[in-house]
Amino acid sequence: MSLYGSWECERVVVMDFALHLSTLLSVLTHCSAQWCYKSQYSCDNTCRDPSRWPGLFPDCGGLRQSPINIVTNHVQANHSLSPLTFYGHHNILNITVENMGHSAHFSLPSSVQVSGGGLAGRYRAIQFHLHWGVDAGPGSEHTVDGEHYPMELHIVHIKEPYSSLEEAEHDKSGIALLAFLFEESNDDHHHYNSLIEALGRVQNNGNQSTVPGFRLCDIIPPSHDLHDYYRYVGSMTTPGCEQAVVWTLFHRTIPVSNRQLVSVAQQAQFWTGQPMTGIFRPVQPLNGRTVYRSATSPVQPGLITVWLYVLQSVLGRALA
Repeated sequence: MSLYGSWECERVVVMDFALHLSTLLSVLTHCSAQWCYKSQYSCDNTCRDPSRWPGLFPDCGGLRQSPINIVTNHVQANHSLSPLTFYGHHNILNITVENMGHSAHFSLPSSVQVSGGGLAGRYRAIQFHLHWGVDAGPGSEHTVDGEHYPMELHIVHIKEPYSSLEEAEHDKSGIALLAFLFEESNDDHHHYNSLIEALGRVQNNGNQSTVPGFRLCDIIPPSHDLHDYYRYVGSMTTPGCEQAVVWTLFHRTIPVSNRQLVSVAQQAQFWTGQPMTGIFRPVQPLNGRTVYRSATSPVQPGLITVWLYVLQSVLGRALA
């Protein structure tokens, strides 16, 4: 081989190494700039966990962040929080589920809507998703009196006439988010089996699948059990944490079995290829916000005692 040929060979090797190094550095930079959940962070994957989200997305460090811990003794009754009106919850739909890399979103048509309950108009649904932990452990985003629940359902709506989530995010009340907490039951909630199976069909980032014959009313409590709820203003719970959300967290929980709670966390993978587990953001400071409860919420025991005392006093005077 000539000296020229040897030099050409070495140059190709060096260029090939440089190309691979550049690709590797690009991947590492991409990974380190990506947001992730705490369950994804490791020595091999130094992505931005929730404590570092504000560095990438300033709103994540704002004063109206979600989720929060709801202290039931500190909530205030609000008589304007009447029962919500739901539209399209009984419609039979073929919906699409997609692995978004950080969670799985189930799309909903604009015919699914909500209004009333103190909301600023009518809101159209765009998607719902779940937050869960590991092996039926703590997985809810919101907590009540410091207690985590094993899973939480979010149904995301945008205010009319906005046509996209991006538009609605610029309005402080542009997004209405309905949240439901789950509790462990001895029996399966059979309507969730099809959703869990669908998650298994979208194992990898970007995968999509269809869920036929779906009705939203099948996976949440009946509307007459949804008069009792908490209300506060907050944010999306994933980056960019836009502070444009009117939150409604219902008292009534959804029962699912331990088997289902374990199974739901075994179906899909993050964009990093790791098991999709622990997909919830820690609770955020309330920062002076008020949490309200609907007027039809259960009366606290202390208030019952007060009212009984007042009633006895009034009757005593009337009979004297």
